[in-house]
Amino acid sequence: MDVKHKATRFITIFIVSLLVSIVVTLLWSLVFHGAAIIDWETSFRNAILFGVIFTMIDPGKRMKSMK
Repeated sequence: MDVKHKATRFITIFIVSLLVSIVVTLLWSLVFHGAAIIDWETSFRNAILFGVIFTMIDPGKRMKSMK
């Protein structure tokens, strides 16, 4: 896998996980604290972590090794 493909994959995973984390932290604070506050620190930390981990996992190699 080349660098361009990995970078595109990282950015895609980062954006999706950032949006999901934002929604989850917003709903969590709204339901349990009664205030609509987004926890940006947790959202960015989760997005970076998931982006790095899921980019390193190569599903193509994994599927070939199962055959």
